[in-house]
Amino acid sequence: MSDLPADLRAHADQLCRQARPAARLVAVAPDALRQRALLAAADELARRGDAIRAANVRDLDQARADGLAPAMVDRLRLDGTRLDAVIADLRAVAALPDPVGRVLETFAIAKGVRAEKVAVPIGVVACIFESRPNVTVDVAALCLRSGNACILRGGKEAVHSNRALAEGFRAGIAAAGLPADAVQLVQDQDRRLVEALLVREDAIDLVIPRGGEGLIRAVVAVSKVPVVKHDKGVCSVYVHAAADPAMALAIIANAKVQRPGVCNAIENMLVDAAIAPSFLPRLPAALPGVELRACARALPLLPGAVAAVEADWEAEYLALILAVKVVDGLDEAIRFTNRHGSHHSDAIVSADPAAAARYLAEVDSACVYHNASTRFTDGGQFGFGAEVGISTNRIHARGPMGLRELCTYKFVCRGEGQVRG
Repeated sequence: MSDLPADLRAHADQLCRQARPAARLVAVAPDALRQRALLAAADELARRGDAIRAANVRDLDQARADGLAPAMVDRLRLDGTRLDAVIADLRAVAALPDPVGRVLETFAIAKGVRAEKVAVPIGVVACIFESRPNVTVDVAALCLRSGNACILRGGKEAVHSNRALAEGFRAGIAAAGLPADAVQLVQDQDRRLVEALLVREDAIDLVIPRGGEGLIRAVVAVSKVPVVKHDKGVCSVYVHAAADPAMALAIIANAKVQRPGVCNAIENMLVDAAIAPSFLPRLPAALPGVELRACARALPLLPGAVAAVEADWEAEYLALILAVKVVDGLDEAIRFTNRHGSHHSDAIVSADPAAAARYLAEVDSACVYHNASTRFTDGGQFGFGAEVGISTNRIHARGPMGLRELCTYKFVCRGEGQVRG
């Protein structure tokens, strides 16, 4: 990064220089101290509640002035209820069992040397994310609880909220006796600074990008540090021929409408041709305000819908838009989902256990559901307290990444003087 201005290079160097020593201290900190630090951070955020909300109002006002879509504005919101929930999640993470030092496996190696596979922190985690300011607290909490340090870079649309949250969090953990630099927020929004961090293999152990497809691709293209991707959420519900129609409509409504701007909301709905004539006419009433983009077979059954184009099947709308396709049975539904989905979260609604079992086995997504909404793909819903992202990778971690996924492991071997022959 020879063209990086001196001030940006200095900022990147400072972040990296401070992260590694902090990570080492947090990694060996007693469980009770890490818990106490998170509770102190929660207390500090509560004390600064009015200031944090005021900072969030500045971001919301700017987002509206910039013409952001309502769903994107909603992602930014930290009103009283939302901030209270963020603080509650932080306390919940503090109460979770310590993931560090867990003995995953014990066995004897050659000549009777005893071996243990032990969970240990990853080290320094960089998280690059967009929109939702709660990610600042979620990632910081999970990293600290799992003995890691983190470098956080949020989007410009939440810059004031992120700064207020990070300052409160840092003050809380410092008061409890852990280094404030275990949680660092990138202060400059210049994208070149992100690129400077992504090549720092010497200082950063893992990168987790959270955001749209453009962000993910940009990080993967540049990073020399291992990346666990939180890919786009092109999720779907398949209404099987043996589905309960009322159940299917309730699941679809929840998965599409409750919060359309999140990654576990559905963008596609598939329906079996055998029930399409009776089922599809009921769909608009279940989805008021939702624009339906229908395939040629679905269009005549959906008054008011518009014709779908090929690009709709792979679009992450993050809005009140749903693509609808009629399929000829389970095989086509599975093929379609594996081809056009993002391998995030997909669901089948069916009263046929054999059909559901095939779908769950053959759909290649991080989370698959039978008779339940895709909106459950969430660290809090999974009992993880929160998550640093929903991984669509196939290695290291998949699905909601909580405390255990922020640990790696090492082998601890004990002998009595054995030597290899």
